[in-house]
Amino acid sequence: MINLIKDFNLDPHWGTLKTNAPEHLKKVRDHLRRYNMYAELATKGLDYDHLLEVIQVADAIGADMIRTYIPITLNAKEDRESGGEGRYDLGKVRLDFDPVVFDQAVVSLKRIIPALKKYRVRLALENHEYETADELVEVMKKVDSPWVGLHYDFGNAMMVWEEPVEAARKMAPYTLTTHFKDHIVIPCPEDDYKYVVCGVPAGEGNIDLKECLKVMLESSTIQRLTVEMCYPYCAQFKRTPGTGGVDRVGEGCFWVEKPLYDPKVLAPKEYYYPQEVSEELLEELLVKQKEGARRSAEYARKLCEECGGEM
Repeated sequence: MINLIKDFNLDPHWGTLKTNAPEHLKKVRDHLRRYNMYAELATKGLDYDHLLEVIQVADAIGADMIRTYIPITLNAKEDRESGGEGRYDLGKVRLDFDPVVFDQAVVSLKRIIPALKKYRVRLALENHEYETADELVEVMKKVDSPWVGLHYDFGNAMMVWEEPVEAARKMAPYTLTTHFKDHIVIPCPEDDYKYVVCGVPAGEGNIDLKECLKVMLESSTIQRLTVEMCYPYCAQFKRTPGTGGVDRVGEGCFWVEKPLYDPKVLAPKEYYYPQEVSEELLEELLVKQKEGARRSAEYARKLCEECGGEM
C-alpha cells in the first residue's frame, strides 16, 4: 500500500510515491511486476479532482484498490494540504460528527464511481479513528455500488470506543481491503481521557486479531491481508466515551498496559516523531519498527494458516 499522504520528509502532494511523472510510474509498475507484488494506494479525503488523479496513478502502476477516508474538515483540499494526521495533537477537539459529513461523503463517492468503473479500480473507505462501523455502513448502503466499499482497520475502532471484533462483524460484508495491526491502551496524563491507544507488533497487543480475521474470512470478499506497522505510535480517543459501545478503559482490548517508554524519556505524544526529542531515539525506533514489521508479518501468516484450517 503506497502512501500518497504528506508527512515528515515526504512529497507534499504524492507522499512516498514522490511524483506522478509517467516515467517514474512506469518504473514503479515494472518493479511491482518483477517482484510479483500487488499494489494499493493510500490517500485521504473525497475531493473529486484529487481522487481522479489517484485513480489515474493506480491505473498507471497496476494498482486495483485505493484506500481513503472522510476528512476531519469538509474542505478536503485544505485538510490534505495541512499535512499528515499522524502527529499527536493534544489540542485536537473531540469530534462527534455532524451527520452532514456523511451525507456529503455519499454525494462525493457517487460522483467518482464513473471514473472507478472506467479504470476498473475500487475505492475503500477506512474506519479512520473518527467513524464508527455503523456510520460507515450507513454510507455504504446509500452509495450502493460494487466499486465502493470499506477498508477495515483492525485497530482504529478503539479510538471511537468500539470493540474491533464488533466493528469487523458490521463492516465485513462491505470490506474490500484491510490494515492488519494490533493495539494496547497506555496511560497519558496529558490527555483529556488520561489514556491513549498505542500501536504494537501484531500478536503482542490486546485485540482479538484471530477472531477479527475469522470474521473477515467468513463474511468479506478480501483476497489479501495488508499488514500495517504502527509501532510505536499513539492515537487519542476521538469521540465521546460510549460512542462505539464502550464507555471506559480497563477490560478486554481496552485493558491498560504500561507505557512503552519511561514518560520522562519519551512521552506517548512523542512516539510518532521521536526525532523531535533526539536523533538517537529515532534510530532506535526505526530498528524496532523494522523488527516489529517482521514479527507482525510472521504472526499474520500464522493466523491465516490457522483460520484457513478452521474454515
